[in-house]
Amino acid sequence: MFRCSATELGRRLRYGEISPVDVIESIASRIEDVNPTINALPVLCLDQAREQAQQMANHNPPSDEKGPLWGLPFAVKDYNDLAGVQTTYGSPLFARNIATESDATVRRLQDSGAIAIGKSNVPEWAGAHTFNPVFGHTLNPWNLKMSAGGSSGGSGAALAAGMVPLATGNDLGGSLRVPASFNSVVGLRPSPGRVPRGARLPAFDSLWVEGPMGRCVADVALMLDGGAGFDPGDPLSFPHQGESFVEALSNPSLPKRVAFSPDLGVVPMETEIAEICGAAAERFQDIGADVSHVCPDFSGAVESFQTLRGVLIAQMMEPLLAQHRNEIAPEIVWNIEKGLAVTNPELLSAERVRTRLFREMEIFFEQYDLLLCPAVSVPPFPKSQRYVETINNSPTKTYIDWIAITFAITMTSCPALSLPVGFTQNGLP
Repeated sequence: MFRCSATELGRRLRYGEISPVDVIESIASRIEDVNPTINALPVLCLDQAREQAQQMANHNPPSDEKGPLWGLPFAVKDYNDLAGVQTTYGSPLFARNIATESDATVRRLQDSGAIAIGKSNVPEWAGAHTFNPVFGHTLNPWNLKMSAGGSSGGSGAALAAGMVPLATGNDLGGSLRVPASFNSVVGLRPSPGRVPRGARLPAFDSLWVEGPMGRCVADVALMLDGGAGFDPGDPLSFPHQGESFVEALSNPSLPKRVAFSPDLGVVPMETEIAEICGAAAERFQDIGADVSHVCPDFSGAVESFQTLRGVLIAQMMEPLLAQHRNEIAPEIVWNIEKGLAVTNPELLSAERVRTRLFREMEIFFEQYDLLLCPAVSVPPFPKSQRYVETINNSPTKTYIDWIAITFAITMTSCPALSLPVGFTQNGLP
């Protein structure tokens, strides 16, 4: 059963072919088999999940009264609150922190019938390589010596290993797109406000978004149906109107003109990654689309994102830095201090770049239906490295340069889908 898609499990649950108890027990068995090796789900609440599943089985409503995620298990990223369960952020400072209630993102999924089975591993506070001093490394199921990416690395690895059919992710600068790529699963960074966010985040920030992760596009659409909508605690959230995302898949509008860029003109890229993604882009010709090698002007996007990201992290974590500097990862200390050092001219320039990019994308999509590019500059790297130090033989300047292509897309506020498109010569996604 653990090999089934969420879409198939949901159909069988809806029509009573299987019960939520059956699904939870199958998932629990798979977790017991593989999680001790991969370490994707360091915190489990299977007894709580079993109790909820039994209650749902005992009070089984008609199929048309079941929510879109009724009876489906999911993993909650350890940056999100799940009532009665640890939220550590990968930090020893919060190793014993128990959430009193589920946050808006998780609560909406639960209200749609989903059953949380535990927390997925994360880097300490932020980052793109999933390890922390509380729970250690999450390993890539495709090669246990390699990184699972991040910061939703636990979610990506759990999906790839069959431990859950659905998982939450969030994305500031690639945090669900990168692990989707590294684990050969699907991750969607929605538009700001599409999925409501919890109270931990600054209310009016629009860079950090919550999004669904699954093993195929249909599963991600299903999870988005359950997770999208308005929450009074998130002023940027809005109600979903129109047909469901699952229904939209049944009547797709095929793209006629697509654009591809291997690097958006602003980041270094490993040659093999560019070639794999370029070959995938050319396949759009098979469905009758024209493929052009062009992209908007992303100049200044990466530097401006770094400025705005620094300000956001400083806004969230300055008080913690003042009290616990020596207990915070050095990369995060650097991020906070970068935000605290931002000048007014730098902030104004970054916001101007962001506005320009948004306007340019409006014009660009009048001519093209899709912009295609790699999700990350490198394939999965050895887990023993804290971060990538070279890209295509060029040294990196910061610990997140290797995911910088995602920064440029974040700056546009456009939705972004990370899809599997192939494997390297070494067999890595």
